[in-house]
Amino acid sequence: MRVALDATYSVGDRLSGVGVYSRQLLDGLATHHAEANYLWCYRPHRFVRSLPLIPPRHVRRRLLLDSWPPACDVFHGLNQRLPVRRAARTVSTFHDLFVMTADYSTPEFRARFAAQAREAAERSDLIIAVSQFTAQQVEDLLGVPAARIRVVPHGVPQREPGPPQSERAKTILSVGALQRRKNTMRLVEAFERTPPGWKLVLAGSTGFDSERILRRIAESSRSRDIVQTGYVSDSTRARLYEEASIFAFPSLDEGFGIPVLEAMAAGAAVLTSHSGALREVAGGAAMLVDPLDVTSISDGLAALMSVRALREQFSAAGYERVARFTWQSAVDQTWNVYRELAASAGGR
Repeated sequence: MRVALDATYSVGDRLSGVGVYSRQLLDGLATHHAEANYLWCYRPHRFVRSLPLIPPRHVRRRLLLDSWPPACDVFHGLNQRLPVRRAARTVSTFHDLFVMTADYSTPEFRARFAAQAREAAERSDLIIAVSQFTAQQVEDLLGVPAARIRVVPHGVPQREPGPPQSERAKTILSVGALQRRKNTMRLVEAFERTPPGWKLVLAGSTGFDSERILRRIAESSRSRDIVQTGYVSDSTRARLYEEASIFAFPSLDEGFGIPVLEAMAAGAAVLTSHSGALREVAGGAAMLVDPLDVTSISDGLAALMSVRALREQFSAAGYERVARFTWQSAVDQTWNVYRELAASAGGR
């Protein structure tokens, strides 16, 4: 089988969630399903940056142009986007559709995103959704029959347990861009209502509506207890997870929520939203709050801050939960989708 993948988003040092997913799939498929030949396809603005990468022997690099689809048995668009001209049997991964459901971006970006998503949904033989929540959105917003959707959750690297709660700092960590969708403003307001003696660490770059959030932090009565790190490297983020007693992620909308699993893997007690895909991903291993209610967030934080046994309970539950989400499983399930597509093509 010859499989072509849009590898565009895997290039760079500061990878987004889509970039991490792309890199994990590309490497995992090449390593664990070497019976296939692969084309790693890059759109023009990333192709040159991919040249220093030396791919495995059964992988070829290819320029991806909308007018020139690669010759393959299966083409996989890793971020709900496909070339204009159809290429063989096609699968696309849908990570989320929040751009279409709320005001989290500019009108221009929203229009472009929606057009690409609708086109990919219409032209894909099968769609991979990263959660049941996202699968339902693809069905409801884009009119895709459930029979064409396969749910393949993201993974997270499995690691050794982090320090026990008794050795952790009185720190509440939140990872993600300072933006409206991540609900940073309400998190800051909720933190202001909690008992003193703790710090809130916001690890992430600026995003949509960040100017207003930064002003609110500067004016906060607890501004001295709020630390903004900006973008952090993988190693620094891992250290922050291990140091924090609590991980707070009251996001308004997520198609999956990898930071929740990363925090669980490091042993932090997780507080997150009861909405979007976060309830699904967290299972019963996190304290769930209403992301639209500052009191709900502050009460949840206060409970975790004041009772170490409760933090230990969620920490233990998190270790058990995160073991179910591996990149190896995501790779194998994706491979099975390719096999299904190839078999259907052979039967035409």
